[in-house]
Amino acid sequence: MSELPPRCAERDLYRDTWVRYLGYANEVGEAFRSMVPAAVVWLSYGVSSSYVLADAIDKGKKAGDVPSPEAGRSTRVAVAVVDTFVWQALASVAIPGFTINRVCAASLYVLGTATRWPLAVRKWTTTALGLLAIPIIIHPIDRSVDFLLDSSLRKLYPSVEKPSSS
Repeated sequence: MSELPPRCAERDLYRDTWVRYLGYANEVGEAFRSMVPAAVVWLSYGVSSSYVLADAIDKGKKAGDVPSPEAGRSTRVAVAVVDTFVWQALASVAIPGFTINRVCAASLYVLGTATRWPLAVRKWTTTALGLLAIPIIIHPIDRSVDFLLDSSLRKLYPSVEKPSSS
């Protein structure tokens, strides 16, 4: 069970509400790729990418609102925006989208070669497998992106507090 933020803590619209699920739109689009027009899949990427951009802007605004000397403000805002954007782009859009795409493509191929099921049944099965894979892949991808950024991009930041990305 996930922990709820303390009552006195401010709720993060992009992390603590239903809005967070907009970041998963492209995974759902990828799961349905074999059943819907390509434009629908691209639209799902538009929804997820809009979520990523909105979250990055929100984190930049919040970093700018923290009282501190003006000299460090622009750096703090830039670090918050860049870190959030890169983390979300990788952990919410690129890696999960690719993963679900490959799970669905592989399952459709295997079902096509290993069964004599009608195409419609194979497509629905592939979609179901893609949807079922989403909750399984989320946490490993999040942790991997944290490790990747901690090992690379975050080493370049000036000595300011590490942004909270996940």
